[in-house]
Amino acid sequence: MKKKTLVLGASLNPARYSNLAINRLVKHDQPTVAVGLREGNVEGVEIKTEKYPFEAIDTVTLYLNAKRQKEYYDYIISLQPERVIFNPGTENPELYDLLHKNGIDYENACTLVMLSSHQY
Repeated sequence: MKKKTLVLGASLNPARYSNLAINRLVKHDQPTVAVGLREGNVEGVEIKTEKYPFEAIDTVTLYLNAKRQKEYYDYIISLQPERVIFNPGTENPELYDLLHKNGIDYENACTLVMLSSHQY
């Protein structure tokens, strides 16, 4: 099943997990969009540097620590995703509460592991 995914905290650095996630999402044929600090392209996915109003986002996968997430709270909620994945190191009880209040599911998981184990 296709799940359009926003990689939030995307990096052009191939050693970063967000970069690996973009690569693996594309290889698993998942529609992928990305927002990060620097514009660029990873596996054909254009990284935007602003809070772009993407349509029909199923999943937001986070690669920002809790402190850096604050500026994206309203943005994430405005996208009305089905779920938000908190990758290791991104756990954030404050955002969990906001998501819950807005009817958005979330899970503490690793996008890379979910993809490799067919649980995505």
